[in-house]
Amino acid sequence: MSKTIFEKICSREIPATIIYEDELVVAFRDVNPQAPVHILVVPRQPITRLAEAGPGAQALLGHLLLKAAQVARQAGLHGGYRLVINNGPDGGESVPHLHCHILGGRAMGWPPG
Repeated sequence: MSKTIFEKICSREIPATIIYEDELVVAFRDVNPQAPVHILVVPRQPITRLAEAGPGAQALLGHLLLKAAQVARQAGLHGGYRLVINNGPDGGESVPHLHCHILGGRAMGWPPG
């Protein structure tokens, strides 16, 4: 199976503006931002989508969310932000590698779609 674009970014095969990384996750700016601040937080271990994550992914998913909050704080999003995880084509998923979008820098409307 070929690597996703996110796996290639994590392994530095494709350049990205990386703003945080550790042994489990990488955070980088989205190349097609949908808000003034649009950052993706991607686990290094590929999980296709949230609906396919098993109990063994619990610690990684918790780490992903906690690091997303840390990255949002570091990006200056003190007034709030939105976290989005798309699941499946109808959910807006375009890359089959679980990831979290941090969207901020403006007021977010509701409903989002």
